[in-house]
Amino acid sequence: MHGLTLRSDASRYLVEVLTPFSQNERGKWLDKIIEVVQKQSLTSAMVGKDECEAAVQECKAEQQEETDSVFNVIDAFSVPRFTYVKDRKKFIQDKDLEKPKPRLHGVPGDKANMFRERYALLHQRTLRHPLFTPPILGSSDTDTTKFQLKPVEYLIGSTAKLGNVLVLGLVTENSFVLAEGWYDDGIFHVEAFGLPPPEKAETTRSYFGNINFFGGPSPIQVKTSSRLAKIEAENTEVMFVMLSDVWLDDSRVMEKLNTLFMGYSAFPPTAFILCGNFLSSPKVLSHARTLKECFQELGSMLSNYPDLINTSQFVFVPGPNDPVHSTILPRPTIPNSIIEPFKKKVPGAVFTSNPCRIQYCTQEIVIFREDIVTKMCRNCIRFPKEGNIPTHFSKSLMSQAHLCPLPLHVSPVYWAYDSSLRLYPLPDLIITADKYDPFVSTAMGTTIVNPGSNSVAFQKLATKLQAKGVHVQLEAGVLVLTPRGIVSFGGRAASMKIQKKKLMI
Repeated sequence: MHGLTLRSDASRYLVEVLTPFSQNERGKWLDKIIEVVQKQSLTSAMVGKDECEAAVQECKAEQQEETDSVFNVIDAFSVPRFTYVKDRKKFIQDKDLEKPKPRLHGVPGDKANMFRERYALLHQRTLRHPLFTPPILGSSDTDTTKFQLKPVEYLIGSTAKLGNVLVLGLVTENSFVLAEGWYDDGIFHVEAFGLPPPEKAETTRSYFGNINFFGGPSPIQVKTSSRLAKIEAENTEVMFVMLSDVWLDDSRVMEKLNTLFMGYSAFPPTAFILCGNFLSSPKVLSHARTLKECFQELGSMLSNYPDLINTSQFVFVPGPNDPVHSTILPRPTIPNSIIEPFKKKVPGAVFTSNPCRIQYCTQEIVIFREDIVTKMCRNCIRFPKEGNIPTHFSKSLMSQAHLCPLPLHVSPVYWAYDSSLRLYPLPDLIITADKYDPFVSTAMGTTIVNPGSNSVAFQKLATKLQAKGVHVQLEAGVLVLTPRGIVSFGGRAASMKIQKKKLMI
């Protein structure tokens, strides 16, 4: 069909390679091999063993790359760095702009760039909102009120009184607002202010194409991959199990973990995501040694469940009190000297930074272990009188396009790595592992979930049920994410025995 002829040694080689596959798979592999062979610089229609070996190796490399791109954990320090270039109206990678590599302890210019780049990101996004886009010539739509942003320089240079002025700027360090008012005699009188309008991820991508802002091995953003979308649609049994405040020095927690692993051993989930703090309280001088012993004990426990080790991915995200280099965001992974004995027993485990990102097929997930809700409530300028805290919290993160829009003296950030905390474009799921009560909030196509403390939240749930006269025996407490978008507490391994029937939580 392709005008090619196999030499005898090439034929024997391909028979050896393709024999283990089924008939349908052989056909698919042959098509791939032929496609690669045709790209080679052939001197004749006779294809030898060398050409076939090269084609098979290339196909294997492509297959491995495709497999690797299904599930990826992305460290905060390896997130791609982009800068918005106003003149070109596009984001360009820092390496293409020949910017110097970021340093953990930056220079004063890094701090200025951090605020400048955050402002540029929010400014260009705000200008695209329908309320700020100029009306189209000849348009009959006069019902919609249009606004125009004024730069501070425009106000300073004005000598006349200005009314209906709208400015985008900082209200506190690291938090931007839209302020509306009037300007007179060098003073801007603010009548109202609010958060910048958020933007759906689909809208952002429509302006900037296939740029991979999220990170991972793919050179372009994974939303465009039909192959990954197909894998995602076919794998309906995919499940992520997440726990926060996994206190490995608490015997009760270890007992429940063993119950959890035992329950899931027959049907391993795709991933277990365990967030710190991994000790119930700081041990000061003996903290690192105690944590090393606890991880060693956890490794011994998991050794009893080889199916979980071989099938499930274990991801560990450090908490605020876990021993890392500092309390500045983003926090590096737990030192290798602590986790080395554990990784010998669970070699596939991934210890990552806080925050971190997970890409599963076309889904983008951000995980942030920080008691951020309480900090934002404590440091807000005006506490909202209406609505619930989770809704306001979720809107704040989306509007600021940032995980931690707090002053640096409240929550310090490495200046050069502030971009790793950005939420732009908005991901599919944001998990803020906070001690605050569990909640789920959805807006702009993004879901924000707080599973709460692994121990506290479920004790509250059990107390509420017991108050209603229901006998509860809590087996385990986890957050389970399923492909249908369902976020639920518990799973098949976490159940409550309620009198005559079993209720899944």
